[in-house]
Amino acid sequence: MEKAFLKIIDDHQGIVYKVCKMYRDTKEDQEDLFQEIVLQLWKAFPKFRDESTISTWMYRIALNTGIAIFRKNKINLEFKENLPNNNEQNNAHATSENEERLFEAIRTLTKADRAIIALYLEDYPYKEIAEMIGITENYVGVKVSRIKEKLKMTLKK
Repeated sequence: MEKAFLKIIDDHQGIVYKVCKMYRDTKEDQEDLFQEIVLQLWKAFPKFRDESTISTWMYRIALNTGIAIFRKNKINLEFKENLPNNNEQNNAHATSENEERLFEAIRTLTKADRAIIALYLEDYPYKEIAEMIGITENYVGVKVSRIKEKLKMTLKK
């Protein structure tokens, strides 16, 4: 079970990185959140029933963890030795200046809007976003349009 879990994390770690960048400003905080998300994924892994894709399942947990941890005043995290090497991760997920500006703009959004735009940027269909977030498919379209406008205004500054 551990090997299967580590393979899933290795194959889909980009999902976790994107959520971390959306909910944390500093590199250290992003690494802390990464650890917490992986811990929550590990705890939930035995309950995964293949009712959704692995990436949808990971997004749900990552977004919920990012939002929940965002609310906490103090984060007490424990680092695990068996996670992928941070240097390899950082090189594989280096971002350009424009991507950093986009992540900064996204961090100005509300927690709910960050979750929606994260899923939208991953090309999830509105129907799946609606199911994950708990709103109607039509409202996802409205929210995405509004979020895009907010991001355009923020990036013009």
